[in-house]
Amino acid sequence: MVGPWVLNINGKIVSDAESPIECFKRTTSATVRAIAERDDVSAAFTPGPQGLVGDEVRLPLPARDLPAAEVATVRGEADAAALRLRYHNQAIHRAYRPGAEDARLIYDTVEQTRCEALGMRRMAGVAANLDAAMEDRYRGRGYARATTQEDVPLAEVLRVLAREAMTGMPPPPAAKAMVDLWRPHLEPRAMSDLKELSEQVEDQGAYAEVMRRLIRHLDIDMGQDEDLSEDDDQEDQGDDAQDDSSESEGEGGERDADDAQASLEGQRGEASDAEGTEEQQAGADSEMMPGAGDEEPGRPGEPPHPEAGHNTRDKDAYRAFTHEFDEIVEAADLCDPDELTRLRQMLDQQLSSLSSVIARLANRLQRRLLAKQTRDWEFNLEEGILDTARLTRVVTNPMHSLSFKEEKDMEFRDTVVTLLIDNSGSMRGRPITVAALCADILARTLERCGVKVEILGFTTRMWKGGQSRERWIAAGKPPGPGRLNDLRHIVYKPADAPWRRARKNLGLMLREGILKENIDGEALMWAHSRLIGRSEQRRILMVVSDGAPVDDSTLSVNPGNYLERHLREVIGYIENRSPVELIAIGIGHDVTRYYRRAVTIVDAEQLGGAVMEQLADLFDEVGPTAAPQRPRQRVRA
Repeated sequence: MVGPWVLNINGKIVSDAESPIECFKRTTSATVRAIAERDDVSAAFTPGPQGLVGDEVRLPLPARDLPAAEVATVRGEADAAALRLRYHNQAIHRAYRPGAEDARLIYDTVEQTRCEALGMRRMAGVAANLDAAMEDRYRGRGYARATTQEDVPLAEVLRVLAREAMTGMPPPPAAKAMVDLWRPHLEPRAMSDLKELSEQVEDQGAYAEVMRRLIRHLDIDMGQDEDLSEDDDQEDQGDDAQDDSSESEGEGGERDADDAQASLEGQRGEASDAEGTEEQQAGADSEMMPGAGDEEPGRPGEPPHPEAGHNTRDKDAYRAFTHEFDEIVEAADLCDPDELTRLRQMLDQQLSSLSSVIARLANRLQRRLLAKQTRDWEFNLEEGILDTARLTRVVTNPMHSLSFKEEKDMEFRDTVVTLLIDNSGSMRGRPITVAALCADILARTLERCGVKVEILGFTTRMWKGGQSRERWIAAGKPPGPGRLNDLRHIVYKPADAPWRRARKNLGLMLREGILKENIDGEALMWAHSRLIGRSEQRRILMVVSDGAPVDDSTLSVNPGNYLERHLREVIGYIENRSPVELIAIGIGHDVTRYYRRAVTIVDAEQLGGAVMEQLADLFDEVGPTAAPQRPRQRVRA
């Protein structure tokens, strides 16, 4: 029997049994293969990091009702990846690629623009899709509100100017502010080079030579060209992963950098484990540790305080090149109120689909906590509060005396819980959404039980270094600079603030431009110092992360295990010498190699259950020392 037929969004006749979203996926995949002129390419719609990974194009999934704006954005991301597959020659690209990191970033970004410009010149529909994708990307990163040059990476400005020179299309509205900030201050020779790019767009080699000249005219260090000899191939595996990230930024912006970060995490983590797990563990006891009482609460990036007798001049000791550009910021200060309201509404929409599952978990945790706080009474006393339940005995037998009761002292200790959430780019998509939902439910649940909750996030202000790196370059690039990025530590909810006042702030995690690099060790120190300053008898620190610390700017000029070693030192101190109880939840990566008490979840949707169960188990445990008891409370019958 033949069923009815309908037209899909591309005018193709299909069975009405196929849903519009499935039809969209199928036609988008076919379009990617057609533009790329390759049959071995596949498109995957995933909630995690997007971009080009090998022969797979990872794309975000639009809403089920397929709003026009989201459809255009997804098509733009798909077209960008397909054009790169069609027009990009990796061998030529590597032959001309600069060695310095800043120069590489500009070189890779503008090469992606060349691929997109070729498609925009030949296909008007592709041009419209790419324009929509760029508008959405830049608006999400907040570039439309840029007021200083430091708010926008130079590579992204050159991307827009190169596109304008090669296609004649003006910058999208979200990019106009950042281009206006930079255009008057660019070297005239660099502007001339941008015009020349349009003449060489068909020849990747000639285009690359103009790009190198453009970078030199911008007074950016080119570094040594990449050496592709076999001797260095194995040593530079981590750099290759970073290269792939930079090359694929064109089709997904910084989303593709997140893919490479995840790969880079695994490579560096496995290598460091194989090379010296025992040495690092020993180093955690012998090298510098953070002091508990001497920390300055609220300052990110405070280096570990040395132990007595330790050599503070150890060149391998962790340090930051400068703390001047680090910041602790309230979530509400990073976003205007209207956008924050919109992001909170997006979070509430996600919350509605998970409400039944998370509500059951929250109720289970609440029952456990309230069971700990249930009042206990002593009965049959000579004095106290009259026990009305036993009045019938006196009525039936006047020989019985009146019975009294008295409430026992409760042993449930005052508790504060800090939830420290990794705000790195690799958390983008479903992981950060579920983390925000979990933080929201956790704050409401524990607040009802009298347990205070603090919600913190950690990331960096810029990709691939910021003003700290510029300061290091200006200082002549001294060796062993330490951490070379500007920390951004975000306070979503202070412990003393009620949930209703901070609920909007959690929506900030869904903002595109917030999630960048992750430097876990200093974030742990910061959250720990805030807990140490609290007066509660029990302090719990719960870390939600998806892997090892990664900051390309820092790791490019320091040992490959520099951030990881520091993280181990901080964890070792907290677990062995601090009254703070530490728990870790790893999303997609095994964090048990760092944390003594940890759980790893494969699917981000398991996060809510994992957090609730870990907290419930903690409250079921008996503390190592007897806690002072609360003042006795009386309840009248």
